[in-house]
Amino acid sequence: MTAARHVFAVLGPQQGSGVLLTPHLVLTSAHVVGENEYAGVAAIGRAGPLALRVIRSDDELDFALLHSEEPLGPAPVLGALATDRPVPGCEILGFPRIQRYEGQRLDLDQFTGTALPMAGLVRRTLSVELDGPPVTADEHGPSPLAGLSGAPVYADDGLIGIVRAVPRGRGHRRLECVPLSAVLEHPDVRRLLPRDFAPPAPVTRTHPGDRPYEREYADALGVAYRRTKIFGLDELDRRASEWDLDTAYLSLEAAARNRGGAEPVPHRIDELLAARPRVLIRGDAGAGKTTLLWWLAAHAAAGTLGPHLAELNGLVPFVVPLRTLRARDTGFPGLAELPGVAGLVVDAAPGGWAGRVLAAGRGLLLVDGLDEVPQEEREAAHAWLSGLLARYPRTRCVATVRPLAVDPDWLGSENFEELTLLPMRDADIQAFVAAWHAAARLDDVDPAGLDVLERDLALQFSHNPVLADLARTPLLCAVICALHRLREGFLPDTRWALYQSALQLLLGDRDKRRRIDAPDGIRMSVEEHLQLLQRIAAWLVRGGQTEFTRQQALHQLARALPGMPRVAAQGTPTEILTHLLNRSGLLQERADDVFQFAHRTFQDFLAAKEFVEDDLVHEMLQHVRDQQWHDVLLLAAGHCSRRELPFLVEGVLEAGSAVRDRGRKTTLYVLAARCAQHAAWLSEPLHARVRKAVKSVLPPRNATQLPQLAALGPYLLPLLPSPEKTPKDALTMIVSLICEVGGSEAVPYARDFAGSDPTATLAVNWARFPTQLYAREVLSRADLANAVLLVSEPDQLPLLRTLPQARRLYFRGSFDANTLTDALTGRTADTLVIRENGVLGDLGFLRSCGRDLRTLRIDQCPHVQIAALTGLDSLDELHLVDQRLGAGDLEAVAKLSGLAKLYLVPEAADGGLDLTPLHAASRRLHVHAFGVPERRITGRAALGSRLTVHS
Repeated sequence: MTAARHVFAVLGPQQGSGVLLTPHLVLTSAHVVGENEYAGVAAIGRAGPLALRVIRSDDELDFALLHSEEPLGPAPVLGALATDRPVPGCEILGFPRIQRYEGQRLDLDQFTGTALPMAGLVRRTLSVELDGPPVTADEHGPSPLAGLSGAPVYADDGLIGIVRAVPRGRGHRRLECVPLSAVLEHPDVRRLLPRDFAPPAPVTRTHPGDRPYEREYADALGVAYRRTKIFGLDELDRRASEWDLDTAYLSLEAAARNRGGAEPVPHRIDELLAARPRVLIRGDAGAGKTTLLWWLAAHAAAGTLGPHLAELNGLVPFVVPLRTLRARDTGFPGLAELPGVAGLVVDAAPGGWAGRVLAAGRGLLLVDGLDEVPQEEREAAHAWLSGLLARYPRTRCVATVRPLAVDPDWLGSENFEELTLLPMRDADIQAFVAAWHAAARLDDVDPAGLDVLERDLALQFSHNPVLADLARTPLLCAVICALHRLREGFLPDTRWALYQSALQLLLGDRDKRRRIDAPDGIRMSVEEHLQLLQRIAAWLVRGGQTEFTRQQALHQLARALPGMPRVAAQGTPTEILTHLLNRSGLLQERADDVFQFAHRTFQDFLAAKEFVEDDLVHEMLQHVRDQQWHDVLLLAAGHCSRRELPFLVEGVLEAGSAVRDRGRKTTLYVLAARCAQHAAWLSEPLHARVRKAVKSVLPPRNATQLPQLAALGPYLLPLLPSPEKTPKDALTMIVSLICEVGGSEAVPYARDFAGSDPTATLAVNWARFPTQLYAREVLSRADLANAVLLVSEPDQLPLLRTLPQARRLYFRGSFDANTLTDALTGRTADTLVIRENGVLGDLGFLRSCGRDLRTLRIDQCPHVQIAALTGLDSLDELHLVDQRLGAGDLEAVAKLSGLAKLYLVPEAADGGLDLTPLHAASRRLHVHAFGVPERRITGRAALGSRLTVHS
């Protein structure tokens, strides 16, 4: 992000300039705003000036702070001069008279100069000598720099002060400035700053090469990460096979790990990342972990992240793909190596650049694939990451890992929070199908045919829950889209068959359809391709890595080719490798002479084929306790013959029986059951052993085991205990497990538990089941009087009239006022939660609840008019969470005569919290304020013991 985004024209008695200090505070000169209570603020590209309140003005230092109710943008990096030597290369941005055009219209101007730390010590000022005089300088006329008062001064990209005057007698080349350090030391300013306000970074000298390099680095990130390959589209030309990440990216749902055991509510991943500076993301193969990091890197560098993640805009991403380190056999990167570890096409960074970025709190560390570090090296990975973050504690970090590769809270000591990517819901699958076909239309000669295929596939997903269950990750959904197109609507029905068909698509059908015959002078069958690729894949799995160099690949090919004389006769190992890279579609170059499979799942599938064909099932079983091998073992089950599969399943069962830890036992028993599901035939005694093993770990002991067991899908449901045989303290876990499985086959089991204690769990999981069937069979039988019913899909709303016993309703999503009026009219509701609604403004529909509404929570609804609550005197409890709270809002709240409890969580605390309007409220009202330091709360004294501050 450029510094210009932080700069404003300030319109008071005089016209001046200003700069963001925090997202809600603009810093300018006191003489610009004068005695006024408000000042106008305008910016390039922003419609019309805003009227901001002057919350602090100091004539002696000559600075003023203006407060905005809504955030104006991300705050700049702050700096403090820590040297008495001149600092060249400083930059000043503002709106001087010299830059006005067409009369009085303002435009931004830019100056460079040298800061002179010793030149204004007596007056506590900072002097900056401009590199050249203004073009129209006149020693006896008005200064051409008039209007620059309040303009920011930057050194090393950090804000170090603001201009306050242009002394005469120096040809308008000397600027007198207020040091930022003097402003921040002011006691009134300290009280106005948010609690997480970071102190300025020391500036000892400038690095003029940093800024241009940073622009080059951001461009290189865009080139590397703004486009991505989508499976099944590489049969088209290059423009269609690599599509913009904005088009390809689907914001998936995730759940935060809840240490308190409460039911986690899914959110979009970018919403969850916003408030978490350090995050470990767990997700299955193909779940979109790497795509997410690429999307963050590209958009953070370009400053184009949306409202939820706006504070990441302008940070410098350092992408660390750990698979690359494995391929290069190098250690974990040091500071100087961070910019280059991702293999970007950019020159070497200026010396010390990465350290300066991290020290300034401007780094975004994106660590991809902690599971791809061998088990014996993971503690070293932990030490590297924790050491780096301890040295630079303001660095934001997102790391990814497969679900079970590291223990829960593995990075908890480093203040990481854990998020788990959730399987795509039906609506996400339909959105992905639409996006995939939209990309395919870019170059297709028959767009009408694609329209028909898209409608057919969308219909198949709607009516075939087995197919939908196969498409719960972006990778598998893309595979299904591609195969559906090529097979004109016919699809395989198992995960293993999907991969097998995808390989046939890539290795056999593609060139035939494109009428390409031996373009490299090499002609190979599908099986010959597979034999070579699976050798490489098995070698990678044995070494615990996913990337390899050219020399490593040539070594593996040289070992395999003597057994393939027909292929060996067509070319050298180098030529064969070139053919595999060019024609297979399965290998791709990640960096210079560093390669990987297009997706790790294909690597695991081919490695499993190699192990089975080489009669090495026993070797795989030696690694059964290593989660990195579990996908290989699972896919091997599909390759196994009738003789081999029992050996594999029994080996996994025995490994599970040998461990005492219930969590690991659960993991292995589930793996055995999933392997058994691949069997076309397996003896009934062995099937019975598998079922008995799974039943032995039911009910699950903790939430970590829920997704593991739910991976068995409908297979698990008959193994669950009945409500009568379920211990009372395990009811919630069993019901949660039924909800995790979801779908129509789980409805009868949910119905059996509808009269049991964990009604709350059934009520918040409606979206996991067919809407009408679940309402009729489950919710209508449940005691919903005291459970919160989550309504998140439009097709659920009409069914609310069939559930009159639901008195506590939770609406999540952008439902408009008319829709909510229709849903609530004629029913009794004593509790309402309205969350994440981006369209709702008017709250008049609440009157549909009459005198029954006792509790109301408004959460993340930016356009809601709180003042419309007037008249709802039945309200006893009100929660306003992540809302912008103005004086008018709290005045309306104060008029609610029945209100006894008010919970306030302001969207931003930069301007503090003014509770003065609540002085007029009933004496029975008790206020709970969250996230605002007590010293920043105005009007707290009059509330006395009726105010509780939760810091």
